[in-house]
Amino acid sequence: MQSEIDALRSVTVPPQQHLIAGEAVESAAGARLNVISPIDGRLLTTIADGEAADIDRAVRAARRVYDGGAWSRAAPGERKKVLLRFAELVERHATELAVLGVRDNGTEIGMAYKAEPLSAAATFRYYAEAIDKVYGEIAPTARDVLGLIHREPLGVVGVIVPWNFPLMIGAWKIAPALAAGNSVVVKPPETASLTLLRLAILASEAGLPDGVLNVVTGRGATAGEALALHMDVDVLAFTGSGPVGRRLLEYSARSNLKRVYLELGGKSPNVVFSDVPDVKQAAKVSANGIFRNSGQVCVAGSRLLVQSGIYDRFMSELLAVVGKLRIGDPLDLAFDIGAVNSDAQLRKNLDVVARAEEEGAERLHGGARLHAEGGGYYMMPTIFAGVDPKMHLWREEVFGPVLAVTRFDGEEEAVRLANASAYGLAAAVWTGSLQTAHRMVRAINAGVVHVNTYGGTDVTVPLGGFKQSGFGRDKSLQALDEYTDRKTAWIAL
Repeated sequence: MQSEIDALRSVTVPPQQHLIAGEAVESAAGARLNVISPIDGRLLTTIADGEAADIDRAVRAARRVYDGGAWSRAAPGERKKVLLRFAELVERHATELAVLGVRDNGTEIGMAYKAEPLSAAATFRYYAEAIDKVYGEIAPTARDVLGLIHREPLGVVGVIVPWNFPLMIGAWKIAPALAAGNSVVVKPPETASLTLLRLAILASEAGLPDGVLNVVTGRGATAGEALALHMDVDVLAFTGSGPVGRRLLEYSARSNLKRVYLELGGKSPNVVFSDVPDVKQAAKVSANGIFRNSGQVCVAGSRLLVQSGIYDRFMSELLAVVGKLRIGDPLDLAFDIGAVNSDAQLRKNLDVVARAEEEGAERLHGGARLHAEGGGYYMMPTIFAGVDPKMHLWREEVFGPVLAVTRFDGEEEAVRLANASAYGLAAAVWTGSLQTAHRMVRAINAGVVHVNTYGGTDVTVPLGGFKQSGFGRDKSLQALDEYTDRKTAWIAL
């Protein structure tokens, strides 16, 4: 596989345009944005810098094809055929998509290959297979009345996704929306737009009618805001930061009260009890749970809580694992961790390290930039001990390779510390006790609680948060509820 990756790493990426109604088009204002590769800090290509006029053009195209019914009124079995072809094309182009994405956002290729194109293909296949197996309902009425409850697509869906896993997260939203019969307008992240543009081209090749899937690139403050404020967008699905999520809710109120579904990140607790079945395995998985993709994972286990009886042993094993991690060129399979997405994110990460030290946390490992001489954005995995709930590192999502470690004595304290956060996206519990595991699953306020593992859930189960991690659910059959509505037919017999 390395030879194929190497052949693709230097392929010239031409300047990219929006994809609207099946055509590549320039921005109305003609503006462009530079795409800087985090691998070496060099210019990779440029993308169109979309504004309100471009969003409006895409939304009008999406509405036109939705109202025309070529997709929205197609039989579920017909939509299924197209989406299965789409999934097959994504899988066939997996290496190309993975390499293109890594050049754009810096994720290590081994992870990117599985988590991006292969995951996206599996998601499109899942919803393709599901959509002709979702039924309406018949109400238990009197014999002289027939009450039917239909599922209907909602119309035009706006999708705004982050830069860490644009294909995977994009598919979580695009696939159920398309399967249900909606049209979609995607605003990709400025620093990771290339794979979603390529995805839209593959959708056309699979037979998706023009205008059903549109991609408008640009900045969040212009293109993203225009999409959220548009009066003809019926649903907005977003994954990203809390401050932006709050603005999107405001935009909904200021426009047409469009439905808004938000996944806003987390500060997830990873709780290790003294009776953990396998200390070495727990340490290895815990390290991957925070440091994979340079910590740029919304469900990252960024708060490690270790019971006092096992603390020294566990930390020794964890530091041994982290000390062996290889950080470097994300297109080289020899490395475990790739690049930070951007110079701005790297600087934010380093500022967090400095603040943690100022507030009294003990730095056990890392904390510095790596490979600066090559121009890329790389950072050592960083571990702080003695982090308490008053510290910035405990409270705020870093979205970088920085781990906060705290010890606890008993189960009650573990629950209190785990829930001492404004977020509630994910968590993990390591224990050999079935009773402890069940009690902790119930007690921790998080949308996903792992037991004796971290990560690894698939499309069959929902993902979403409690508290300020947002609301709405990606993945599973439940995601279809976000993109359909119920319509009652009350028929006198």
